[in-house]
Amino acid sequence: MGRSRPRYGEHAVRVVLVLAALVSVGTTVGIVASLIPTTVAFFGQVSWQEFLFTAEWTPLFADPHYGVLPLVSATLITTVIALAVAIPLGLGAAVYLSEYAAPRTRRVVKPVLEVLAGIPTVVYGFFALSFLTPLLQDYWPGGGGPQIFNALSAGLVMGVMIVPTVASLSEDAMSAVPGALREGSYALGSSTRQTATRVVVPAAFSGIVAAIVLAVSRAVGETMIVAIASGQRPSLTWNPLEGMQTMTGFIASAGTGDLPVGSLSYQTIFAVGALLFAITLVMNLLSARLVRRFREVYE
Repeated sequence: MGRSRPRYGEHAVRVVLVLAALVSVGTTVGIVASLIPTTVAFFGQVSWQEFLFTAEWTPLFADPHYGVLPLVSATLITTVIALAVAIPLGLGAAVYLSEYAAPRTRRVVKPVLEVLAGIPTVVYGFFALSFLTPLLQDYWPGGGGPQIFNALSAGLVMGVMIVPTVASLSEDAMSAVPGALREGSYALGSSTRQTATRVVVPAAFSGIVAAIVLAVSRAVGETMIVAIASGQRPSLTWNPLEGMQTMTGFIASAGTGDLPVGSLSYQTIFAVGALLFAITLVMNLLSARLVRRFREVYE
């Protein structure tokens, strides 16, 4: 056989893909490199015990305190509320698109659903503040209801924002399940509901977990919705009807102020950012381990 001609196009594609991967890795390394020096300088003046285990956060006041727990609790509350909205709606939409919808309906509904992911988050924030919060106050059982700034509205709207993430990725995972599994289930007399819940969803579990983890990361890192709708007052409370400040909300508000570069107040931005990065990294590592454990491989 004659010697084949070199495939320059194949090599070019490979180089482009490698560069794309290196850009992602390099961006992560750059973020870590920018966080570490200032964070180390911060913990040179503030103990990590005070930072992680005290409940008063007033770094910009005349009498500063550096307990980050109020920011962490607010982030946790808004994220849990968002997931309580996004997981049921997203998985329900994914099951419908994968198992019930006709091909023509799927081609229309899925792009429309994904439009929600393209709406600017500042629009979601103003929607929560100017529409959802007054609506909850008007129709809250027994009167009262949430404050003007509250975690409930921010979490609900953030949940709607991440529904497309859960729905689209979960639907892709369900669609990748071999049709032979569905046919075998139907051959045994199972209904569409039984096939979806007992065959397709368990088979696509690893992909669904990956979608949920990505949604969690998106919720934890969301800035504009919580900065606008949940408030700017750090408060260690578990009541979602009250105003509170999240980690990203503090970074946004402090980063746009007049803090002197190199001051301790300025360094708090990097300390909170490093903690947020560490939380996200731990979640991703745990999710990767969980996905590998439950991953199903079909031939």
